[in-house]
This record gives sequence, structure tokens and C-alpha cells, in this order.
Amino acid sequence: MARRCDLTGTIAQRGNLVSHAMNKTRRQFMPNLQETSLLSESTGRQFRLRVTVAALRTVEKQGGLDAFFAKADDAKLSTRARRAKNIITKVNETKAAASA
Repeated sequence: MARRCDLTGTIAQRGNLVSHAMNKTRRQFMPNLQETSLLSESTGRQFRLRVTVAALRTVEKQGGLDAFFAKADDAKLSTRARRAKNIITKVNETKAAASA
């Protein structure tokens, strides 16, 4: 399984571990991935995604999973997140059509 955030596409970064004596050794900075269930307000469903803690804060700041997916770029989303976005947008479209 790839170490990639489902929502933002964040992957492991590479860099140097620098000691006090300025010795440099290569290392990886891993993203803080958490397996979480995020609730969609429009569908009432929970979607299980593997996201970074920074992405969780972004979802909360934007007002939930529905608002995040409204602004999200499909290229950065994983296939699991794209499926969830499609489900949410279809439900929102049917609700908008029914109310109009």
C-alpha cells in the first residue's frame, strides 16, 4: 500500500539527517497518515479514507467533506476519494434538481 494521502496526495519526502558534526545521511520524512471515517452531510454516509492529519484539519476548516470535495482537484485525489466525490456530487445534483 502506498504511503499517500487520499485527499491531498501528500507522499514521503526525502532529505538529509544532519548531525551536530554536519555529517549528512539520507532519510525519508513520512507523512502522518491516519485511517479515518469521514461523514458526508448530504449523503449521511461515512467514507473510510487514509489521510494526513493536516488534510483532516483542512477538511474541518472548509466545513466538512462535502465542502472539501467541492473545491478539490480530481488529479490529487486517490481512486477511493474520487469515488466518494462522485457519490456526493450525484446526491447533491439530485437534491438540487428535486428542489428546483
